[in-house]
Amino acid sequence: MEKQRYYISTAIAYTSGKPHIGNTYEVVLADAIARFKRQQGYDVYFQTGTDEHGQKIELKAEEAGVTPKEFVDNVSGEIKRIWDLMNTSYDKFIRTTDKDHEEQVKKIFKKMYAKGDIYKGHYEGMYCTPCESFFTESQLVDGKCPDCGRPCVPAKEEAYFFKMSKYADRLIDYINTHPDFIQPESRKNEMMNNFLLPGLQDLCVSRTSFKWGIPVDFDPKHVVYVWLDALTNYITGIGYDCDGNSSDKFNKYWPADLHLIGKDIIRFHTIYWPIFLMSLDLPLPKQVFGHPWLLQGDGKMSKSKGNVIYADELVEFFGVDAVRYFVLHEMPFENDGVITWELMVERLNSDLANTLGNLVNRTISMSNKYFNGVVENKNVTEPVDEDLKNFILQVPKNVSAKMDKLRVADAITEVFSLFKRCNKYIDETMPWALAKDETKQDRLATVLYNLVEGICIGASLLKSFMPRTTERILVQLNANERTLEEMEQFGLYPSGNRVTDKPEILFARLDLKEVLEKVEKLHPKKEEPKEEVEEEKTENVIDIEAKPEITFDDFEKLQFQVGEIIACEEVKKSRKLLCSQVKIGSQVRQIVSGIKAHYSAEEMVGKKVMVVTNLKPAKLAGILSEGMILCAEDADGNLSLMVPEKEMPAGAEIC
Repeated sequence: MEKQRYYISTAIAYTSGKPHIGNTYEVVLADAIARFKRQQGYDVYFQTGTDEHGQKIELKAEEAGVTPKEFVDNVSGEIKRIWDLMNTSYDKFIRTTDKDHEEQVKKIFKKMYAKGDIYKGHYEGMYCTPCESFFTESQLVDGKCPDCGRPCVPAKEEAYFFKMSKYADRLIDYINTHPDFIQPESRKNEMMNNFLLPGLQDLCVSRTSFKWGIPVDFDPKHVVYVWLDALTNYITGIGYDCDGNSSDKFNKYWPADLHLIGKDIIRFHTIYWPIFLMSLDLPLPKQVFGHPWLLQGDGKMSKSKGNVIYADELVEFFGVDAVRYFVLHEMPFENDGVITWELMVERLNSDLANTLGNLVNRTISMSNKYFNGVVENKNVTEPVDEDLKNFILQVPKNVSAKMDKLRVADAITEVFSLFKRCNKYIDETMPWALAKDETKQDRLATVLYNLVEGICIGASLLKSFMPRTTERILVQLNANERTLEEMEQFGLYPSGNRVTDKPEILFARLDLKEVLEKVEKLHPKKEEPKEEVEEEKTENVIDIEAKPEITFDDFEKLQFQVGEIIACEEVKKSRKLLCSQVKIGSQVRQIVSGIKAHYSAEEMVGKKVMVVTNLKPAKLAGILSEGMILCAEDADGNLSLMVPEKEMPAGAEIC
């Protein structure tokens, strides 16, 4: 049976400079969708590339003292390097300076002119050089470009125009009868209400004021305007031929299933591009998705603001898959996402090092400790096992449903819910307690088998988002990747298989202070001018009632050590208590703490904390507590765990 086809494209990146992480997000998002479609069994074609003509390029090349072609060769190479660094699985990287593309653009322009859709005239209006767009006075916002907010300059020149109004009604009807064509819904409403319904003006499709572009072959002083050149890459890249001799690839994959673009260029892709296709008598793409922006903490990234973050810099700090996880997880479906160095460190430490990395490491370590690495299903089950299985088997269905709606952030959250459920299963079954009872060995083996099986399914689901992490996990578990169909079954891991004897740390926890110090050296902040009037300084301090003095001998009686929380669960029927399993040296102690209002059980796992270890055991809510975890408390009753400033081993004495 022939596979169903799926053609996905990104917008082609403009070669004016190195792409920042917001630009890179788009190709990572497209890659995640393409990879998942392959997992679903589709024959996928994934195209990306670079947009290389225009006045801005000509000016930048002149400033750099090189030819426009030399300039775009360098920038396009840098863009491709970053796309490859991010492990994106594109099938075609097109450049608009490719000879076959340029030849087809010339033919397309000529065909539209011969058809009467393009005519010659003069343009007079306000021109934005960065956006390479003309606007009328009424379209400007506070006298500036409505797209980028930069100043526009008066311009008048001879130009060719496309008769947009000829196809406007047909496009309105198409959008109304194809409700999924423009996504999200808010973008469709914007295009209809702000542009189509008020009436379209004819579009300038050639320029004479610069030379770096594809010449109009029957009027060589004109070059094809950037949008007619750039947008047609989606068909020229798969072999469209204007003379009717298109390739098998074009006939196979067109119309595109998805154009994935930034919300700032939605107008060009949902108005101009469909009308160009109508002029060429070609079917329209099935869907255009205008994704939101990934913003720096203080707004949209720009070199002038000095707040640009680049993908290769992030990779140097966090690794490829951690960066992929972050940009996919933090970007909502419709609203802009935010990226900061602080948030990256937090996500790496909590989600990747703790929830995922710690789960894999603990499971493999326990398998080695208790069974020499052999994972065997002894089928000694309890009700909690069925609950785990039902939860895990639902996750692949949930992920597929989210991905079909392009809700990629929600899909990756579903995958991590599986890992969190496995961590909870460890808390519920307490393998370290089972290991102490010789009669519970088969039960212990079953628990570890269930954990390995759950991780295998989760790791296979993770492949679209974090492909190298999937490979690293499955190699350690000595397991094969599951298909989506195989993920509908629990128990396919071969009983008797052996995991690696040396578990690998998937994600090492990072110290925020050290990261920020390195970032500061990489991007020194510009000093802001000091205020003339110095503001009154206030200190955030608390005075507490003093307790009676003690002698050093009294203090010597207390023993403080660093403990690592390896498991934690809520105490049932208690609104305040958490029960933690705390590793102190070679021992594991159970400690009950009244911190439930300030920390979740999941949040506690993996933390290094300060523990009083020689406190007499006591029962709290009927549960034995063998020590005390220390916290600081502010005037409002908020608690903060006391944690070591630097990485210290569990059991280290605090003195």
